[in-house]
Amino acid sequence: VQLQASGGGLVQPGGSLRLSCAASGSISDINAVGWHRQAPGKQRELVASIAEGGSINYADSVKGRFTISKDNANSATYLQMNSLKPEDTAVYFCNAGWAYSGTYALLPKYNFWGQGSLVTVSS
Repeated sequence: VQLQASGGGLVQPGGSLRLSCAASGSISDINAVGWHRQAPGKQRELVASIAEGGSINYADSVKGRFTISKDNANSATYLQMNSLKPEDTAVYFCNAGWAYSGTYALLPKYNFWGQGSLVTVSS
C-alpha cells in the first residue's frame, strides 16, 4: 500500500485547508484511516480517525473545526481543516491499514504511512 498526502501549505489564522490522502496498491488491506500531526519539538499526535463502519474520533483540540471523510470510490481520505490556529502548524501524516471492525487499532502487519504534508498557520 502506498499513501500520497497532499494539500498542505501556508494559511492565515482563521483560514481553511483540505488535506488529501490517496491510497494505491493493495487497497483491500485498508479499512481504517487516521491523520496524525507532528509539530516542531513535539511528539506525533493523532488528530482524527475513521474506522470501518464509519466510527469517527477527533482529538479534543480539533473538535468542531476539523472533519475527516472517506471517498471509497477513489480510495481517498480527506481532512477538512477550518478555523485554523497557529498551534495547528505541523507536518500532517496520513496513516491507514487494517483494524478490527469499528476500531482504529491497526494491526502491525497492515499499518502504512504516507509522507508528511506541512501545514503552516501564520499571519
